[in-house]
Amino acid sequence: MKQIDYYFTVLSPWAYLAGSRLEDIASRHGAVITYKPLDIGQLLTRTGGTLPKDRHPARMEYRMQELKRWSKTLAMPMNHTPAHWPTNGAPASYAIIAAQSAGGGDVAALVQGIMRACWAGEKDIAQDEVIKACLTDAGFDPSLADRGLLAGAEAYGRNLEDGVSAGVFGSPFYICDDGERFWGQDRLEALDAHLSAN
Repeated sequence: MKQIDYYFTVLSPWAYLAGSRLEDIASRHGAVITYKPLDIGQLLTRTGGTLPKDRHPARMEYRMQELKRWSKTLAMPMNHTPAHWPTNGAPASYAIIAAQSAGGGDVAALVQGIMRACWAGEKDIAQDEVIKACLTDAGFDPSLADRGLLAGAEAYGRNLEDGVSAGVFGSPFYICDDGERFWGQDRLEALDAHLSAN
């Protein structure tokens, strides 16, 4: 069975814009997705990237144009300057890690629900009530947000180390089990083609 390691931050507008396309691709090819949320600030720092707040205005202006173009092209509702961004992505990431480990719900729906809450719902995804609502909506026990925080923190740290070792430098980032890497939601068609050919 094919495997896709999906590295991302819950704070990424580009991961939000991926929507359910990764899951659709995986389903067509019988691939299993492992969700690996990580700390994007540390990832960028360690791999030569620049945090948005430190980027030149020209880069940020172009980023905004691209966000508007892509959200329109994909017909995805999006607040391009959400009220609660940036925020602390760790609590939501821990919940995703706990849910993936516990099973019983839809991890993809949880991931997408959390990002939709930020980028379309004007909610602070660092808040317990927002995370618990997303867990419930995805079919998970909302108390997962309160349990396994240490295990979540450890896995969150491991995801960063694994990502750096595997050549990850942004979000979203997809790695197939044959080592092929794809960066960005705009590379999902290439990922699909690669899986079709292998």
